Amino acid sequence: MSEAVHTFFDNLVRSGGRMLRQISGTMRFDLRYPNRVDHWNLRIDQGRITVTHGGTPEVDTVIHTDEELFLRMAHGEVKPVPAWLRNDFTADGEFRLVMVLERLFAPPPNARHPREVAVSQKSPTSPERRAPAPGAVNSTADDRGPR
Repeated sequence: MSEAVHTFFDNLVRSGGRMLRQISGTMRFDLRYPNRVDHWNLRIDQGRITVTHGGTPEVDTVIHTDEELFLRMAHGEVKPVPAWLRNDFTADGEFRLVMVLERLFAPPPNARHPREVAVSQKSPTSPERRAPAPGAVNSTADDRGPR
C-alpha cells in the first residue's frame, strides 16, 4: 500500500469532501499495482465519510484505476470526470457517484471558488467596473426601448 494513498484517505475522513452534505452512497476504489490490487471502501452518509481498506463488499460504484492516475487526481493534476470520459479509468455502478469524484479529489492547482472570482470582478479597479471605452455601447434593461 502506498503511503500517499493512505494519507489521501486519512485526510478525506478527517476533513470530508467538498460539498457532500446531501450525498449518500458507497464506493470502492480498486487500485492496480503491478502485482496486486488494493481495495479502498468509502461510505458517504450525508457528508460524513468513513473508509476501510481491504475486502470487496457490495457497493454502489466501483472505480478501477492504477495508483499513478489516482494520485494525480488526488493532487488536482487530473480532473476525474474528464479522465473517466477519456477512459483513463473505468467505473461500474451508479453514475451519480462518478460525478461525486469531482468533490472528493482536490481542485486543480490555483483553482478559485466562483464566489471569489465574482467578488474580485466587482472590485472598483476591475475592468468590468471601469468606464466604458470611447465608442463602446453600454446597454441596460432600461434603454432597450418598447417591447
